[in-house]
Amino acid sequence: MKRISALVLIAGALLLSPALLPADGKDGDSGKNGRKMETGTVHLTKTEFLEKVYNYEASPQVWKYEGTKPAIVDFYATWCGPCKALGPVLEELAEEYGDKLVIYKVDVDKERELAGAFGIRSVPTLLFIPLGGDPSMSPGAPSKAQLKEVIEGHLLK
Repeated sequence: MKRISALVLIAGALLLSPALLPADGKDGDSGKNGRKMETGTVHLTKTEFLEKVYNYEASPQVWKYEGTKPAIVDFYATWCGPCKALGPVLEELAEEYGDKLVIYKVDVDKERELAGAFGIRSVPTLLFIPLGGDPSMSPGAPSKAQLKEVIEGHLLK
């Protein structure tokens, strides 16, 4: 019994260890509510998408980008293998391009109405949004080199 109690105390101490918390002692930003995650991408809800990307409810026939920087929207699912592989690549690109580009993420399971409005049938699907012109969509998980080619050739022109 003493052995079990000791293990419980050790486990509890490890879980509450300051080394496992961010330097400020608070929980890290989960990326929810449209806030930038520590790694660079921004998770959006439907409401935030309407405000920051495109209000398809107010203007369903005419594309009007609400942002001030080119963007990529990653429609993903947490259970999706290719989405999990693409996630770190998008994080690297968000860090690499910094303030030149915004990378948004939309969880299709949490934002079903938003995914339906864009006809998302497979994940990952990427929405590429230049500042001028029409957006384009691409299903699948492109390589980092392919994404950089799209960013440099179309989004940052």
